[in-house]
Amino acid sequence: MTAPTGAAVAGGSSSGAGHIDNTERFTDHLWRETAALRASIDDMEFLRRLGDGTLPLDVFRTYMEQDLLYLTGYAKALALVAATSPDPVASGFWAGAAASATSVEASLHQDLLGSDALPPAATEPEHSRACLGYVSYLIATAATESYAVAAAAVLPCFWIYADVGRRLAAEAEQVLARDPRHPYARWVTTYDDPAFHDAVSTARSLVDDAAAVATDAERAAMTAAFTTASRYEFLFWDTALHPQPWPA
Repeated sequence: MTAPTGAAVAGGSSSGAGHIDNTERFTDHLWRETAALRASIDDMEFLRRLGDGTLPLDVFRTYMEQDLLYLTGYAKALALVAATSPDPVASGFWAGAAASATSVEASLHQDLLGSDALPPAATEPEHSRACLGYVSYLIATAATESYAVAAAAVLPCFWIYADVGRRLAAEAEQVLARDPRHPYARWVTTYDDPAFHDAVSTARSLVDDAAAVATDAERAAMTAAFTTASRYEFLFWDTALHPQPWPA
C-alpha cells in the first residue's frame, strides 16, 4: 500500500481509548494503542518472504494487482480528506498524496506488472475481500466522519507501511547483493524512500494538530479509526498469501 507544521500535543484523555499523557503526542498514543497488532504485522509470513525474496512470483503479482486496486480507492479517500481539511496547508498535503497515489505509485505498479519479470495475469483482477473492505471503510470514513477522524483513518497506510518498509528494504538490499536480477527485490527497496518518510512525518503532524483541537469523544473516534485501518493493513497483507475467495 502507499502513501505518498510542527506537531501539536494533544493532552487530556481519550474517552474509552486509554490515557494520553500531557507530554505525549497524540500519534504516539495511537502507535502505543496498536502495539500488539503491529507486532503481529511484523511477524507476518507474507512480509518475511517479501523481504527475503522467497515470495512466489504469482503471489507477488496478485499482491501488486490488489495494491493497484487499493491505490485507486485510497486516493479517493485522501481527496475527501483534502476537501474537508481546515486550512490550505493541510489540504495541499492530502491532495498531493492523492495525486501521488494515482500517478507516481500507480505507474510504478503498472510498469512492474507489465514487465517480463512477473508471470502474466491469469484473470482480470477484482478486489479481494480485504482490499474492498479496506478502501470502502476509508472512503466511507472520509465522506461521513469529521476531518480529524478521517485523517486518523488514512494515517496507518502512511506510517505502518514506512515502518515495515524500512526493514524490508534492508533485507531486499541483501537479496540484490546475492542476486542483482531478482525480479522484485529492487522494487521492495523503494519502501524506504526518504521522501516517503518525510510525508509520514507531515501526516503525523497534521493528525496531531487535529487532535489538539478535538473533543475527548472525537479523539476516541480517531483512535478507533486508526485501529480499524491498522487491522485492515494486517488483513490486506495476510490475504495476499492466504487468499479468501469470494463465494461463487
